[in-house]
Amino acid sequence: MPIALDNMTSTDGSASAFLQEIYSATKPQARTAAAAHLAEFVQKNGLRSLALYGILDDLSRATKSKDVGEREGAMVAYEELFRKVGLAGGADPYFIPLLVDILDRYQESGKADVVRVAAEKAAKQLIRLPPPELAPKLIEQLFLVIESNTAKWRSKVGALDLLSTFAVSAKDQVAERLGDYVPRLSGAMRDTKPEISAGAFKAGINLCHVLTNPDIQPFVPTLVKCMADPGTVPDAIKRLSSTVWVREVDGPTLAVVAPLLTRALAERGNIVQRQTVILITNLFKLVRSNDLAALHSPNVLPGIDRIIESAAFPEIRAFAVEAKKAVEASIEGAASPAIDHMTESAEDEKAAFQELLILLEQETGEKPDAFFQVALQTVAFTLSQLVRKRSFDESEWNGVYIAPYLANFVGKEKADALSVELRKRWMAIEKARFKTETAEEDDEEGEIVCDLPFSLAYGGLLLLNHTTLKLRRGHRYGMCGSNGCGKSTLLKAINRKQIDNFPMDLKAAYVEHDIEGDESGITVVDLMKEEPRIDADEEEIRATLLELGFEPERQDVPILSLSGGWKMRSAQNHAQISSQHTHPDFFSSVALCRAMLMKVDLLLLDEPTNHLDVKSVAWLQDYLNAQTHITSMIVSHDSGFLDAVCTNIVHYQRKQLVYYQGNLAKFVEKNPAGKSYYTLSASVIKFTFPPPGSLMGVRSQTRAILKMTNCTFTYPGAKVPQLNNVSCAISLSSRVGIVGPNGAGKSTLIKLLTGETLPDSGRVEKHPNLRVAYVAQHAFHHIEEHLEKTASQYIQWRYQDGYDKEQATKATRALTPEEKKQMEVPIVGRTGEARKLERIVGRQKEKKSYKYEVKFVGFDHRQNAHLPREQLIELGFTKLIAEYDDLEASREGSGSREMSGKLVRKHLEDVGLDGDIAEYNELKGLSGGQKVKVVIAAAMWSKPQCLILDEPTNFLDRDALGGLAVGIKEWTGAFLCISHNQEFVSALCPEIWNVEGGCLTHKGKAAVVDTAFESQPGSAVGTPGAGTPNGSTPGGVTPSEGTPAGSGDEKLAAETLDGVDNALAFKAAKGKKKMSRKQMKDREERRRLRTVAWLSNSLEGAVREPDTDSDEEKDGKTLRIPSKKTKSGTTTPVIAGMK
Repeated sequence: MPIALDNMTSTDGSASAFLQEIYSATKPQARTAAAAHLAEFVQKNGLRSLALYGILDDLSRATKSKDVGEREGAMVAYEELFRKVGLAGGADPYFIPLLVDILDRYQESGKADVVRVAAEKAAKQLIRLPPPELAPKLIEQLFLVIESNTAKWRSKVGALDLLSTFAVSAKDQVAERLGDYVPRLSGAMRDTKPEISAGAFKAGINLCHVLTNPDIQPFVPTLVKCMADPGTVPDAIKRLSSTVWVREVDGPTLAVVAPLLTRALAERGNIVQRQTVILITNLFKLVRSNDLAALHSPNVLPGIDRIIESAAFPEIRAFAVEAKKAVEASIEGAASPAIDHMTESAEDEKAAFQELLILLEQETGEKPDAFFQVALQTVAFTLSQLVRKRSFDESEWNGVYIAPYLANFVGKEKADALSVELRKRWMAIEKARFKTETAEEDDEEGEIVCDLPFSLAYGGLLLLNHTTLKLRRGHRYGMCGSNGCGKSTLLKAINRKQIDNFPMDLKAAYVEHDIEGDESGITVVDLMKEEPRIDADEEEIRATLLELGFEPERQDVPILSLSGGWKMRSAQNHAQISSQHTHPDFFSSVALCRAMLMKVDLLLLDEPTNHLDVKSVAWLQDYLNAQTHITSMIVSHDSGFLDAVCTNIVHYQRKQLVYYQGNLAKFVEKNPAGKSYYTLSASVIKFTFPPPGSLMGVRSQTRAILKMTNCTFTYPGAKVPQLNNVSCAISLSSRVGIVGPNGAGKSTLIKLLTGETLPDSGRVEKHPNLRVAYVAQHAFHHIEEHLEKTASQYIQWRYQDGYDKEQATKATRALTPEEKKQMEVPIVGRTGEARKLERIVGRQKEKKSYKYEVKFVGFDHRQNAHLPREQLIELGFTKLIAEYDDLEASREGSGSREMSGKLVRKHLEDVGLDGDIAEYNELKGLSGGQKVKVVIAAAMWSKPQCLILDEPTNFLDRDALGGLAVGIKEWTGAFLCISHNQEFVSALCPEIWNVEGGCLTHKGKAAVVDTAFESQPGSAVGTPGAGTPNGSTPGGVTPSEGTPAGSGDEKLAAETLDGVDNALAFKAAKGKKKMSRKQMKDREERRRLRTVAWLSNSLEGAVREPDTDSDEEKDGKTLRIPSKKTKSGTTTPVIAGMK
């Protein structure tokens, strides 16, 4: 109990004197000086003097005094105490309860206005005292005033203004309790006093500024208004349901929206019900934490069930069913009953308070008195909040939240010791709550290089919780777990030393499959020499590079000129590079080499086999297996690689790391569910591709549709050709795997086939209407200029004009200087008039080929001319013809497809991309695997007849790879694939093209007939002036001189060459006899009857039987007309489909 002032001893008189001086002072300066002396007195005598000398009780009495001077003096004294005593630390538990009395003085006015001014200063000083975790205690004092029925309106307005400040000073703490704070303002919002209602509305909006979800921020005023006026709920739901929700929905966002959803579900209007269940579906799909969803699901599930049972329209009931599925999916795996961490924290607070009493009694020999227990209650509260957030930072416990509140009573040294003990005890308690039993006893031998407990979070998502990182020297750990569990994040955190208490002397190097950098122009050797962490001379560097397979000539070439695989190999030698704007594969190549030269202790490999050929993977396996002093942590989707190198498997289970001895095969023996690491199945993700469009004149799956004949290509500056005299062909039934060592020219071969690159010599021919979907090795370049778009928006932009815009912007479409010069050469007509060709604007069939409508420079469209295909090719306009053929083919495939958002979303879902991510998430926020899916989906939109994938396994996870394999297997178009993943290639491709030494060797079963497509002109791209060579290999076989000797394929090549002369020969259709009048009359009657039959057909989706030009159709089959030989014995080519 406090001691009365009139009973004080002489040593107590200073406190009484200071108080009397404060009350009686007539000048502000004198009153402030007396208050400062009082604060110094408390600092000197300790916090107990506040109660021992009755200082706080007397000041509280003075705040209600009728004397204006005493009231003002009390406010000034409070301000000085808060400033000097409070900021010293540990005093706020005794000052926070004073806030209500201070706010009561806000009502002063007139002559007593000085009291109000002093009260405002004191209040502003008080709210600065508590650290963030104690802010809720102060906020509760504000709500005592705001929710009071007796508080004056000025006091309530002042409390509302102070409440707004915590949206900045205690943002996280307000966000956690936002769902409680904002609804509690609804009474003040409905207050009849306009100042109070306006202040409450403003405070609600300010508090909602702590929301980090950009999707909800524009609707904050609407949400706050709904708290005060339930009549605005329908309008709010309408606005919220029309927004695009793309960001993760966190706790504060869901807490604010949940009350609105509960009210909206109770509305009777059909439109509101429909919009509400749609909104719930979208929101709960974006809730990443199942525990969070489970906490709020009881607020919405009863209302959803009510709509399912009683909604008037079936459509609304169907949407409600979808909403229920979304909510139930979001809570799958959550604890039951749902964990309310705030309630759990309250239990911890009680336990911590009792623990503090026991510890202090043991330490001091006596039980803490009532005054001390006030501080202990505060310590117990902050401790429970820190434990709830799993925040065990020593500096926070010792410097902010625990030790300062104990030091005022037991001294700093003992307070620090108690803080350390409490932290240790509660870390053990928290670890026990989330403890997962290890799969096996740790009886392994070897030096332990790392053994520490830690947790890992990314953004707001907890990935690993109180688990252990235990690594032994020379062991190789394969990291296995579901997508998004945090495997790569863990490796990056280790590399950046972001794991608490990670050994600083443990040298680590992070090697990943992708990088951005600005060193692409530097040579490999120079890059190693400039690395400050490498202590090696040039001789050692070159020796290490040579060991990795870098011949001396490759060591001195710019990294930019290396192929993906060679960049990967040089990266496999180096530590992580943090530069920007380099080739994506650069890091992978120069990382491992750097790591070797740095002599690291811990090698962190993220998808190390991406871009590596078979020999390089074998070399990497041998290298890792030979390291007895280097510990490796490996993330890889290559199950064979993990089997070959891993000594241990680290499995992610319920946010814990569980360790297994042995390789992946042994892990699967103990965990049958791990079989998914070995199988290519569509059990998780299923790819479904649109059926390929038809090709005019191609009625056989084995007729050639794309062919390359005797093509040679040399990169600028290279001494030898990359590809030499290569020939190959594909049909609709082709399934070709293209293999070979890094740098052999596999990607170059594909670029020649697709027209991305032009050959130095030889000829590339394709069906004029053939559409090719090509996904390059560095697939992201397709979308790098559209990262602000969503996947749906990207596809809609790309095909909005009825053709593929990206195809029209290929670099190979640009005219060379020679071709530009050719465009200036005039074409002389029959009349002798010379005109310059401007562009091709149309195309039409004629008997033997195509005629192209050409616009001339300086002439309008009425003076266009139709020139034969052969003449334009002869004049050197091959590229213009190929460009226009591609344009027409693209229009044929995509021009007929509806570009509605619903259909585009469905198309993206068919390639394994979540519909909401496809429709709402910007491309820049997608993972590598998701971006690849977008690129594949965009390429397949035009219903291509040929799909070409360059290293598709580099970014796709195991599930997506299985879905892709099954999707390709069921698709009926041609498929070509470059991949070092033998499992993927062997599962899909019976035909293999091996590219090595500039030659192409065919292996396996070819799916092309020698006769190719008989009655279809080819769209040729080749060296100007080069005719179609007689030597070609439609089955994908190189000529004999291009087939490596002794390969066993010489006989196959020779046999194939026997039919080469007919490879792309076009047979002429027999000329038709002129029809008589009766025949024409019969034909019209047949057509009329077909139309009548079609119109009278009641079957939905019935197709009209096509008309025929003659009586050549019998029993539903068209009779073939033999080709007609010319006098010279050659076959006259005509366009397929022309009679």
